[in-house]
Amino acid sequence: MSSTRLSVVVTRRLPETVEKRLSELFDVQLREDDQPMSRHELVQAVKQADVLVPTLSDRIDATLIAQAGDQLKLIANYGAGVDHIDVQTARQHGILVSNTPGVSADDTADMTMALVLAVTRRIPEGLAVMQSGDWEGWSPTALLGGRVAGRRLGILGMGRIGQAVARRAAAFGMQVHYHNRHRLRSEIEDELDATYWESLDQMVARMDVISVNCPHTPSTFHLMNARRLKLMKLDAVIVNTSRGEVIDENALTRMLRTHEIAGAGLDVYENGSEVNPRLRELKNVVLLPHMGSATTEGRIEMGEKVIVNIKTFDDGHRPPDQVVPAML
Repeated sequence: MSSTRLSVVVTRRLPETVEKRLSELFDVQLREDDQPMSRHELVQAVKQADVLVPTLSDRIDATLIAQAGDQLKLIANYGAGVDHIDVQTARQHGILVSNTPGVSADDTADMTMALVLAVTRRIPEGLAVMQSGDWEGWSPTALLGGRVAGRRLGILGMGRIGQAVARRAAAFGMQVHYHNRHRLRSEIEDELDATYWESLDQMVARMDVISVNCPHTPSTFHLMNARRLKLMKLDAVIVNTSRGEVIDENALTRMLRTHEIAGAGLDVYENGSEVNPRLRELKNVVLLPHMGSATTEGRIEMGEKVIVNIKTFDDGHRPPDQVVPAML
């Protein structure tokens, strides 16, 4: 164990219990407000910290890493996704990268199902009617949606979150299908009653609902491109609680406007908080502000994982959630 306390810089406000524990263990610099650090502030942070604790709102690229001081040895990411961090360059500079996997699977899967229901049952439209005061009572033909039971759900990415979605979808009576980089073991397929599709194109063309649950990597960028989106059935919907870059957002917007796709539920966007304004105008789209993992329990668990990774590193061992380029 080191004789002096590690210098830790946290880029965003974290739950109070997490910040308190970090302060007890390390020489920590916390944020006073919840605004993302400016580029200048990030540069100063990497120049002075032994450990940087960023979030997905921070761009930790090669240029920033090149300005880091020699003392920076760990980037302990608060979150599972690390597509905002140049892991390869960090490794070349002798800086380890860790993340917080497995914490938000259930929370994100819950939100996935919420979006499936919101789109297929037109929940936001009903909410808007009630909030406007225009509701005049029940009608046999008003706001007719579709039944989810019996529909085919195609899950793109069958990791922890995808499998959690599969379990929930089965409880709603949906038929579970999936495409994944590697096929699941037969016993897991049997447990989930899930059908594997080696061809993503063939799966997309036959599903009623597509759920995007794969990470953003160079190989998944625009995996749902214009050509593949056109394979979807006219009455199909797509839901994304993973990363916005997996879907070609402009192509999706065009097809939603022309009703080549029935609807979409999105919690993430290709350009972060800069959402396509044409997308905002569509009634067949449900938009959420990246809140798939936003539960108090999940955020605290993420912080606990960050602390374990830093403490293990401080004790001279490999962080349990270390990320290496080969994993990406």
